[in-house]
Amino acid sequence: MSDPATGPKKLFIKTYGCQMNVYDSERMAEAMGAEGYVTTDVADDADMVLLNTCHIREKASEKLYSDLGRLRALKAVRPGLKVGVAGCVAQAEGDEILRRSPVVDLVVGPQSYHRLPQMVAAGGRQVDTEFPLEDKFSALPARKVTRGPSAFLTVQEGCDKFCAFCVVPYTRGAEVSRPAARLLDEARGLVAQGVREITLLGQNVNAYHGAGPDGAWGLARLLRELARVEGLERLRYTTSHPNDMEDDLIAAHGDLPELMPYLHLPVQSGSDRILKAMNRKHTAEAYLRLVERVRAARPDILLSSDFIVGFPGETDGDFQDTLGLIRAVGYGAAFSFKYSARPGTPAAEKPPVPAEVADERLQQVQALITSQQRDCQEAMVGREVTVLYEKPGRMPGQMVGKSDHLHAVHVQDEAGRIGQLVRVRVTASSSNSLAAVPLHTDK
Repeated sequence: MSDPATGPKKLFIKTYGCQMNVYDSERMAEAMGAEGYVTTDVADDADMVLLNTCHIREKASEKLYSDLGRLRALKAVRPGLKVGVAGCVAQAEGDEILRRSPVVDLVVGPQSYHRLPQMVAAGGRQVDTEFPLEDKFSALPARKVTRGPSAFLTVQEGCDKFCAFCVVPYTRGAEVSRPAARLLDEARGLVAQGVREITLLGQNVNAYHGAGPDGAWGLARLLRELARVEGLERLRYTTSHPNDMEDDLIAAHGDLPELMPYLHLPVQSGSDRILKAMNRKHTAEAYLRLVERVRAARPDILLSSDFIVGFPGETDGDFQDTLGLIRAVGYGAAFSFKYSARPGTPAAEKPPVPAEVADERLQQVQALITSQQRDCQEAMVGREVTVLYEKPGRMPGQMVGKSDHLHAVHVQDEAGRIGQLVRVRVTASSSNSLAAVPLHTDK
């Protein structure tokens, strides 16, 4: 606990990677807050620094050790500083982090961070990368006041798909879904604190199968019950797997006005041969038919996806199949990456595509996606959309928020307030955002 004579201890958290890590960082801050820590945005002021790592992107370990090198100098002048490494790199490397970096005091995996206060209290250098039997969410304190009108809510963790390029099954473990009643309670608590939009999170979120009062609930049932929570105006979810888009979930996109018209549906490649090598267990044609069904249920839905280029064995023909799929779907946004091997995954043992070839393919994919994103945003000009104000803009009298379709929107609104849902007319499109003027506001 903090010393009243010296004030509360300060905690700095740097979050790498995905939205689930953002959620985990918030929960770790809450766990340490129960021990008297308050968060700070400046590492130099902190009594404890946590690096919450991600192992999905390229050179994750190198980025971690680079940051730890900078913290070594800080700890030299502040020997009482505690340094912890959390997240997926912590899970993957464990004791190796302590061996390579003497500055580190604590290493904790993503399934064990609820034990962080006990690790700090015990003192010494410690590693906890177990997959505990207890529910970590039950061990954490209640959610505190959120920082804005939008919040993340983890409903599912882990993945059973074992895609050949992915470390998630090894760092996050098997699929586990949280009980529906606890999620509904947490959502009501968030709404009571001013949250109007919740994004449900999971490594494979549409595989959700949490216990409900009348048997296991799928994601569609959970969304329908969340839509009944008074004051909860918007729902989203990410990240999905095409093989788990069941009929009732597709139908929910047409039935629930609270479910926003945006779906992130990763496909990774347009080549059936590469999809098989990736162990994706779906074909390009099956993905395209799924897109047709989703758009039939919600014609105005904006689709985004993930693409990996330069996967081992990818030929020019395979790559052209990917470009063809992108053209056929017409994405409003997408994330694309050059394949990089993850130690311990099946694909890491295969010979890579030459770097210069992968680089050229990535440039082509990104140019096509950028063109589609620009066309999508320009098509919004003149249309009316609803924006949830999240923060003031850089210009006087400007508010910034997200549209129904997850576009960033800058609205000139002198009377705007954080947390308002405002109907606006889009007036212009720039590279990564829209500009708009308000039509009328809600209460």
